[in-house]
Amino acid sequence: MDLGESIEDDQKFLIYKQEELFKDSFPVFKEIRRIGKLCDVTLKVEDQTFSAHRIVLAATIPYFYAMFTNNMAESRIKEITMKEIEPSALESLINFAYNGQVRIDNQNVQSLMMGASFLQLLKVRKACAEFLISRFHPHNVLGIRHFADSMSCVHLIKAADKYIDQNFEKVSQSEEFLSLGFEELIDLIKSDYLNVKSEEVVFEACMKWVKHCEPKRAELFPQVLAKVRLPLLSPQFLADRVAREEMIRSSHQCRDLLDEAKDFHLMPERRGLLQSFRTRHRGEFISGQIYAVGGLASNGESVSTVEIYDPITQKWRMGEQMSMMRSRVGVAVMDGQLYAFGGFNGSERLSTVEVYDPRQNKWSQGSAMNCKRSAVGVAALNDCIYVCGGYDGVTSLNTVECYCPKTDLWKIVAPMMKYRSAGGVAALDKYVYALGGHDGLSIFDSVERYDPVSDVWHKMKPMLNRRCRLGVAALNGKLYACGGYDGNSFLRSVEVYDPIKDSWSLVTSMNCKRSRVALAANMGKLWAIGGYDGETNLSTVEVYDPEADLWSFVPSMCAHSGGVGAGVIRNE
Repeated sequence: MDLGESIEDDQKFLIYKQEELFKDSFPVFKEIRRIGKLCDVTLKVEDQTFSAHRIVLAATIPYFYAMFTNNMAESRIKEITMKEIEPSALESLINFAYNGQVRIDNQNVQSLMMGASFLQLLKVRKACAEFLISRFHPHNVLGIRHFADSMSCVHLIKAADKYIDQNFEKVSQSEEFLSLGFEELIDLIKSDYLNVKSEEVVFEACMKWVKHCEPKRAELFPQVLAKVRLPLLSPQFLADRVAREEMIRSSHQCRDLLDEAKDFHLMPERRGLLQSFRTRHRGEFISGQIYAVGGLASNGESVSTVEIYDPITQKWRMGEQMSMMRSRVGVAVMDGQLYAFGGFNGSERLSTVEVYDPRQNKWSQGSAMNCKRSAVGVAALNDCIYVCGGYDGVTSLNTVECYCPKTDLWKIVAPMMKYRSAGGVAALDKYVYALGGHDGLSIFDSVERYDPVSDVWHKMKPMLNRRCRLGVAALNGKLYACGGYDGNSFLRSVEVYDPIKDSWSLVTSMNCKRSRVALAANMGKLWAIGGYDGETNLSTVEVYDPEADLWSFVPSMCAHSGGVGAGVIRNE
């Protein structure tokens, strides 16, 4: 039958494709190998041998591809001796070449990962690394970290380092910690990212390490102590614990380090001379989840919405919403819980408080404040949260309330010197700072700080610009004031206060004008969230790197249009 005349030229052929061919072929290869047919190579390791097909090994394992296609002697000989791999691992990985799967368990993961590395099976190697990561525990992570280092597996090394940083206190109580070498210990304790409640944890861990093998380690102790941030210890701990330690009293170098720490506390005016890694707080570099709380919808109405930003994945996700709508809300975090104070629900100012527990993913009602407050500033310091000023629907406030979560009690403390609504409040060192804001008539550049010990507010050096509705946060021992409104213009300028120099200076401005901006410190950087640019409520977010003095955009919020409160809950 002649079909040539009846169809166009471009229809003279058909390509038939059998999608299942490759998938169906490998089980046949596996069966042929099982019955010992057509095998053309034997792999010998120690006293075991494994038969296989060169073509299958070359097609699936890069090591054998190079061996069999590059005219090496092994490409021709029948039996090949392997020396760099354990028999059980080689058997598993040859089977993997035929069926595409391999069993990974606690007993074989290390030999399997070493074998996969040798054979250049990078996806199997990565699967082994992921298996080890899923098995991290305070009592095994240092051993896994050591293994990862021997394998030059950067992915596993970074994951182990992160786990160790996040769980340092528990890791330091393990037998593996006591067995660390000197260099390994130093690498560990010098990290800025150690998640410790206080430097006492690091000091006690180092003492335990030295005393575990004191005859050999005593001479290394001054170098170890030099990596402990003694100035961050309380004066009481320095006097009662550190100064009484015989190993410190008997060492000139150790006594010098102790004196440096004492001077840091006794002569705060000289702290500028002591600036070093030992005076740098570790926790500021730890990653946390950023919560954007309450604020405004695109139509300008108050919302109860909460969304959460993960700076590692750089994605926003919706969180559990509050029971009440709250814009111009005060937000603080203490002991892993997030507090929302007051705010405006669209019709009235609120005195109510809500508390979010991330472990239960649940909001609950907290004890209400004594006053209704919106446009309020809050800061957590020591065991208390200070709620400062705001607007009660009639007037700007100068009153300050202090909440203690442990007792669930409120108390009134000394009022601010100024009536401050829409001011910025943050804790730095041992003080609570209140910046800018307005009293209904004037917008301020003034700054005052509260000393909880004496219950007194002191006037401080004013900012370079008048600002209300500004964002304020503490980072790296300095105080940042960001954006706001000066009575004429919506601001994108940013200034920083150095308490050691007692001076304000400008840094690089944000990319956008932002009034009503929320500012949060996280991972050693500042995050400016939302705001109002004079025309539009903003969902955009930008992050400031103080080392580069540079602002850059990150993904915008999904469900908010500015006016949020912000808090950071550290990753556990």
